[in-house]
Amino acid sequence: MLRRGNVLLFSVAAFVILAAVFIAKPGVSLHNRAESHKKDISGELAWSLYLPHLGTFSSPRVADLNGDGVGDIIVGMGRLEFQATDTAVVALDGKLGTILWSLPASDHIFGSALLMDIDGDGVQDVVIGGRSANLFAVNGKTGELIWEFAKEHLRPLIQKKYFNFYNPQLIPDQTGDGLADILVSNGGDVLKVPYDEDRPVGHLMTIDASNGHIIGEAPMPDGKETYHSIALSPGDKVEEIEVVFGTGGETVGGSLYVCGLREVLKGDLSKAIKLAESPHKGFIAPVAWVDILGDGRYSIIACGVEGTVYAFEGKTKKQLWKYQVQGTEMYASVGVGNFFKGGPLDFFITANKGFWPFFSQSTHILVEGHKGRVRFEETFGEFQTSSPLAYDVNHDGLDEVIMSVNLEGKEAERKVFTNSIWVVDFANKQKYELIPPLPGHNNSSTPWVGDLDNDGYLDVVFCHSDNLYHTYAFDGMQINMVKTNIPIRQPVKWGAYMGSRYDGRYGTWPME
Repeated sequence: MLRRGNVLLFSVAAFVILAAVFIAKPGVSLHNRAESHKKDISGELAWSLYLPHLGTFSSPRVADLNGDGVGDIIVGMGRLEFQATDTAVVALDGKLGTILWSLPASDHIFGSALLMDIDGDGVQDVVIGGRSANLFAVNGKTGELIWEFAKEHLRPLIQKKYFNFYNPQLIPDQTGDGLADILVSNGGDVLKVPYDEDRPVGHLMTIDASNGHIIGEAPMPDGKETYHSIALSPGDKVEEIEVVFGTGGETVGGSLYVCGLREVLKGDLSKAIKLAESPHKGFIAPVAWVDILGDGRYSIIACGVEGTVYAFEGKTKKQLWKYQVQGTEMYASVGVGNFFKGGPLDFFITANKGFWPFFSQSTHILVEGHKGRVRFEETFGEFQTSSPLAYDVNHDGLDEVIMSVNLEGKEAERKVFTNSIWVVDFANKQKYELIPPLPGHNNSSTPWVGDLDNDGYLDVVFCHSDNLYHTYAFDGMQINMVKTNIPIRQPVKWGAYMGSRYDGRYGTWPME
């Protein structure tokens, strides 16, 4: 969930106890929600796939795997910690919603896929990871395993040195085989109890994309754990690229760092620049690299668990501004868009009221990108850590937020939970549902928006549990594809978790 698999539990049994407290807050009526569909903007379910006995923290990725011209959908999933499943990674036919292939794993695959053509067949292959040092490369066309990280000689080190794998990114070829290689963070011991400072150090790991072998490792400079998916600055050469990474967790302090990719490849992060630190909470949500002013200089936008959002100038690393939402914690990344006239890019952030794991509703804020001025702040929806997206839905020249929203209501005096896709329109001061709420709850899977079938209209892919009565459930999930009547008249620049490029950089692919 949260940090794309950052650990919510210190044990399964403990969470069951805590979850009872978590869902026992006073609820609001199901009717206390956004106005229903706008008459001129609507969506309908094209298909839904139900997967029993499973749940997901993973966010959908899209690539045409079967060559029919329609994007197909890749999602990780699983059960609770340390529970194996025969359906840990699944690829769905984007046209029909049927399963193209699936892959088993020994533990939950919470990560979101990296797409690259490893075997040179012209079809994107899938690199995806999760708990218990699971990291796979999968043939996108057939679903056959290309390689896995946890080979026999490494298995004694699983849950001792190697823990969760977070979202991987591509770096320039390090082995001379002509194929880009992989940089990924690893860390987070789920068996550690909250507030225990004695935790295994996290690492940034360089992986050979052709075979999954370790090229190099760099331990966190403060010796702490990591739950943070890295984001790389734009650049084609090693010496041009910078890496942002974070340490700490929900109950242990940490820091946010940036360093050159060269330092990572040398295995030494001691010269990394500390951008921010917190004594009691860490940095979990991946950052966004954004050209705030449109001058070609990319700044770093980051959220800390303590409920603070930061902006740092990309060249000097000077803090431009920060804003804290009191009484909240942040696990979601920012949504990036042009939400108001006459200004630079803005940032929409979801924060959760309370403290881990006792959360209630979500507070949402909109921060002006240049000076950090708050332009909107409102509480709606129940706890979630999925990240907001942005697109100009009504074609007025300004973006709207598209987001997953959880609602809580009552049915015969029992709490019930539903999930929907909302549009937040700041210019017209309104929010509305694209589709009516569906039974269940979404903890942290960020939707995908774009033109899945190349018909010129916006599509939405999203996941949620189907358990009407519990928020943290791995006993059944649903993947949905919504077709809207919204024409696509400009590129979708922030349409997925970590952006439309899946790498934390604002813009379409290829980089503009």
